[in-house]
Amino acid sequence: MTIQKFFLCLFLLCNVGYFQGTAQPLDKKDVLITLKKVNDHWQAHQKPEMWAFWDIAAYHTGNMEAYKLTKDKRYLNYSLKWAEHNVWQGARSTDPATWKYSYGEKDDYVLFGDWQICFQTYIDLYKLEPDPKRIQRAKEVMEYQMNTSNTDYWWWADGLYMVMPVMTKLYQLTDDIRYLDKLHTYFLFADSLMFDKEANLYYRDGKYIYPKHKSSNGLKDFWARGDGWVLAGLAKVLADLPPDYVHRRFFEERFVQLAQAVAKCQQPEGYWTRSLLDPNHAPGPETSGTAFFTYGILWGINQGYLAKEVYFPVVERAWHYMRYEALQPDGALGYVQPIGEKAIPGQIVDKKSTASFGVGAFLLFSAELYRFLDK
Repeated sequence: MTIQKFFLCLFLLCNVGYFQGTAQPLDKKDVLITLKKVNDHWQAHQKPEMWAFWDIAAYHTGNMEAYKLTKDKRYLNYSLKWAEHNVWQGARSTDPATWKYSYGEKDDYVLFGDWQICFQTYIDLYKLEPDPKRIQRAKEVMEYQMNTSNTDYWWWADGLYMVMPVMTKLYQLTDDIRYLDKLHTYFLFADSLMFDKEANLYYRDGKYIYPKHKSSNGLKDFWARGDGWVLAGLAKVLADLPPDYVHRRFFEERFVQLAQAVAKCQQPEGYWTRSLLDPNHAPGPETSGTAFFTYGILWGINQGYLAKEVYFPVVERAWHYMRYEALQPDGALGYVQPIGEKAIPGQIVDKKSTASFGVGAFLLFSAELYRFLDK
């Protein structure tokens, strides 16, 4: 055991006291019931005919995992209706000369990753029924992008979840190695901009790099959901990346480094606060970051990257927080920080705070937990 692993084990063991009076054995049937309760509640209250932007599209990445696990046709049909409503596209401009990749919610921001995450679900639906129209726009957009000389497409942490898995999924369909090589090139830019080698965490984007930006207590400010996007994105990439890909080791190293770093930031109650290294900056639970972190950590345990004896206590604490505090009696999932890009002191995040992307993250986590318990 390395010194780093020893101290991480010690840190995690020191927090085991949280379970006194609340611990219950994790049961795969309960996990499945809870997954369905959360997803059924969401779909009962939200129509599928919504836009293809990141917030809704992130939910569908979780819904597709729920479908893969349960084979519930209602879940499949919900994503199908959403994809058909959006004509299997993201941003819809047909003039590449106008395509942009800074932040934008209009149809000319075709190269902006928040409009590309929808391709993940379109590709998953294509695999179930190979109709070329389902991936036509995804291939058109990503092939155009790869043929440009720009490398700075992923300038914010969220984009790594939005688009990295699109690249690996398209590689699996086409065997075109450019998808993997461009993935590596774009990730190198993002990593050089946002990765802090001392903390092994990612800043949300260039605005938040220390010491230019500090938390309210003068510390480095790493936004939980931002690092959650990255860890979950790396897990999804490694799941699809060929074992012999020349740059796979680099992605594996970053995944393990990030998982180790975020595990240390978990609060004894099982959640993560919005600012990872400064819990007092914006105190209290936050569900979306918590769910993305534990999805990534669980995937790492399931695939042998992370030691079960070290990291499963992290998962157990997170599940008990989400199952018994974040989950409301009617199936709503609370304590999800609203759309944003940073931890905001004084912002209200309570049991009534829910959002599509938080539900999607919870579905990813609970599906991965079920797989772990089903072994």
